[in-house]
Order: sequence, then structure tokens, then C-alpha cells
Amino acid sequence: MPLQTIGFPRMHKEPQERRDFLPGLFGRLGRLGGAGRPEILLEKGYGSGMGLTEAEYMAENPFLRFVSYCDVLQCDGVVVVRCPEENVLRTLSPGSVLFSMLHYETRARRNVLLKELGVVCFSMDGLVDERNNRLLVNYAGTSMAGVRVAFRELKTLAPEKFFRGGAPLMVTVIGMGEVGQKAAKALEICSDETFGPAAEEGAGLVVEMLPRSITEHPERLAVLLEGTDLLVDATRRPDTSKIIVPNVLLGRLPKHAVILDLAADPYDPGAVPPQVKGIEGIPTGTLERMVIGPNDPLYETVPEGVDSRNRRLVVSCNAWPAVDAKECMELYGTQIFPFLRLLVSRDHGGLDPESDDLHERALARATLSFFLSRNDVAAGLECGGASSGCRRKCG
Repeated sequence: MPLQTIGFPRMHKEPQERRDFLPGLFGRLGRLGGAGRPEILLEKGYGSGMGLTEAEYMAENPFLRFVSYCDVLQCDGVVVVRCPEENVLRTLSPGSVLFSMLHYETRARRNVLLKELGVVCFSMDGLVDERNNRLLVNYAGTSMAGVRVAFRELKTLAPEKFFRGGAPLMVTVIGMGEVGQKAAKALEICSDETFGPAAEEGAGLVVEMLPRSITEHPERLAVLLEGTDLLVDATRRPDTSKIIVPNVLLGRLPKHAVILDLAADPYDPGAVPPQVKGIEGIPTGTLERMVIGPNDPLYETVPEGVDSRNRRLVVSCNAWPAVDAKECMELYGTQIFPFLRLLVSRDHGGLDPESDDLHERALARATLSFFLSRNDVAAGLECGGASSGCRRKCG
């Protein structure tokens, strides 16, 4: 059956996480005709973190209902950018739909739970076209937010690098995909703002983007790190159990160097094999704590057995696009509408990954069941997977 009710809860995360969909999206949903117009429930206070009121939402769609968090979670479908915590997931009804950033590749144990709960999952970050280009994403927001914070911290640690006529800043970017490319553009913008587009001789910055032919050879990487002022992880690893930059090489960075963690992959020592970060031994930040000094207690959250002896200041956040919340949600609202329109007009169980329609194909491929079938982990789930101590390499 198409979704008859859709609930939009707020994100009960850190206080700085303010991202709720903007009124315009609900206006578009309200203008869907006939049976394609679902009942939409918003949690009370929705949008208030961005200064929006219930009246502004009702002006776009007078059929909206503002209800409790619990009532929102009981809808046929729940739509929220960041996935709720495990205790909240357990309140969802079997067969209900969860549409969220689920990051299947790096959340193996959560995948097991959602499968066990019988929740039908669509991952926002899994919406891709045939060239693996994401269809709901804010690459520019991710990169610009992180680069601005890293630039600010580097100015404090190495002010001499920002004098006109001084040696240029040396930036090393690991990862040459969309995030890495947008990071390079963000670095250009910050350079122009700081030094001017026509900087004096020696001023400005140099960006080196490293392919695997460099990162897979530690001796080559070590030489480059010795002259690196800002090291950027913009990777998307197919195997999150593999380290790209061993901690021992971080000792080759200058003491003033800053590490910018745009990938923000979490550690998961309970996964099989254990999941690690691309840069070994650095902690993952949050919206509340994006700047992590070498002596910050957050370093103690690095799992036992992961080498973190060589430390530098780290700039990291598990939700970079949330730094500019309204801009992010304006983009996400435009991107998500075609997929929501499908979910309220079609039986989500009949979506065809080979459809002639781009959005239907992408939505079908963004399900947890499709991910599991393509990654050959279903057998591991049948035996309980990582949650039961299974030692098979099943995700």
C-alpha cells in the first residue's frame, strides 16, 4: 500500500542539530492530488530550531497536524534526516517505513537490528543513479563547513603561514570524489578571502589531491605529510576495516598541522571485522565539539587497540551539513520531493530497480533488503550477525 500517513519528527540529537524540512516541501506535498495526498504529522516544535513557526508551515499546507513525538513515530512512514537512536527504532511498527540517512556501509549492527524489527528502510544517502552519483546530498555544504573551521584553527596554530609574502599553506586532500573536489573549491574560496585572488609572491595555499597510487605506499605518503599544514580526509572507503593513514605517519606532520575529518566515519569495534577510521587514531567530533585538541578527553573515546599515540588538532563533525541548517534543508527538500511523491502514490513493496523512472530505480536500490542482497550479508543476518558474536565476514 502507498503511505497513508507520514510522520516528520524533530531530530533529538545535540542542541546544535536544527535540521527540519522547510515549509515549502509540505506545500508541495499538500498540492498532490487525489489519493496521492497523504496525512502529514509533524512533531510539535518542528522547525523551531531554525526560527520557523507552526503558522508558517500551516500557511503552506493547512492540512498539517502537529502532534507528540510518540504519535509521529506511529505513522506508516517516518522521515527524518539523521537516524533515531536504537531505543526509538524499537518503537517503530513492523512493516512501517523509515526514510533517513542510514549509512548501511558503516552501520552493520544497526542493519541487523532494523532487519530484526521488520522496518522497511530507505536510506537517503543510498539514493544514487547508475553512475553512483548521490541524488540527495549536500557535498558543498559538507566541505565548506569543515574547511572554514579548519582554516580558522590553522590561523591560530600557525599565524606565520598567513602573512603575505610567507610560505604558502600546504594542503593534502585524501579522496578525489565529490567531497574531495568540493573541499578543493572551498579551499580556493578561503584562500581568496584571506590572501586575495592575486596574492603576493609566496602567499596563498597549494592543494595536493592524492590518488591510491600515493596513499597505498606509506613511504611516499610520509614524505608528503612532512610538509603538510592541513590534512583532509575526504574518502569514501569500500572497506571500512582498512586504514589509509596509519597513526605512525601522523608523527611526520608538523606540530601545528590540522587534520580535517570530512568523512567522519565512526569506529565500531564490535563489527566483524572491526570498523576503523581512514586516518588511524583520530576521534570523531559532533556539532557541539568540532575542534578536538591533542589533549582533549575525546581522544579517550578511540577504541582500545587503535593506535592514537601521534596526535594533532582534529576538526571533525558527524553532521557537517547541519552547520548551515536552512541552506541544507532547502536543498534536501528539493531533492527528496520526487521520492516522497513515489512513496505516497505507489506500493513501496513493488518498486522496480530496473524501472524506466530514475527516481523509482534509485528508491528501490536504497532499501536495506537491496543493500544486503548486493553485499552478500543476508546469510550472516540469518545467524544473528555481529550482534550474536558471529565471526563470519558478513558486513
